[in-house]
Amino acid sequence: MAVTIVFLGPLQDMAGQASQEVPAPLDWPGLLAAVGDAVAEQLQQERVNVACAGKVLTEKTQLQAHDGDEVALLPPVSGG
Repeated sequence: MAVTIVFLGPLQDMAGQASQEVPAPLDWPGLLAAVGDAVAEQLQQERVNVACAGKVLTEKTQLQAHDGDEVALLPPVSGG
């Protein structure tokens, strides 16, 4: 029973890995604890989004991931 956390963009560099499996279920405090201090600090910023099971969460602190879910950490998009 696991949830896969996927680190995208610069968050992958901070985490030092593309993905990580953690025990299910996973909530917001559990996510912050699992990803390490540097990534957790970024996640608490409004500009970083979280998607669970393919849907971007409107309120990321309400994260409730279950067995088999993928939680994607989405850094801000830039470009022109």
